[in-house]
Amino acid sequence: MTETSGTSPLTALSEDECWARLRAHRVGRLVVAVGSQPDIFPVNYLVEGDEIIVRTAEGTKLAAAIMGGRVAFEIDEFDADRHVGWSVVAHGTARESHDLEDVMRDEEIDTVPWADGAKLRVIHITPDHVTGRSIGAFTTEGST
Repeated sequence: MTETSGTSPLTALSEDECWARLRAHRVGRLVVAVGSQPDIFPVNYLVEGDEIIVRTAEGTKLAAAIMGGRVAFEIDEFDADRHVGWSVVAHGTARESHDLEDVMRDEEIDTVPWADGAKLRVIHITPDHVTGRSIGAFTTEGST
């Protein structure tokens, strides 16, 4: 599907293209509801199977994600000078590990947080749908 937006075509990415981009990157944005307000947090993440995994500390981000359950997760890349880029958004359910098997698997998660402090809690996001779109021909190293 292609939409017209100014002079560059806006093109939908397939679900496979979206997952490939999610797997290729390591920094995204976690969107949660805090009370009646949306909030957004930059996070390090990785993809394991069909889950997006975020290691975090206790606090607003963790509480809102697991108490509300429903979250959005977004990654993007763009070149503002050339007016090209892409975005992928996953909507789904967030949970924290509680059973022994998940907790042991979480210990092996190899994410390196940029922010200081212990990141001992793990949020698992299971998307029910993943969508993406691109504008223009985005071709830089590291892009999929």
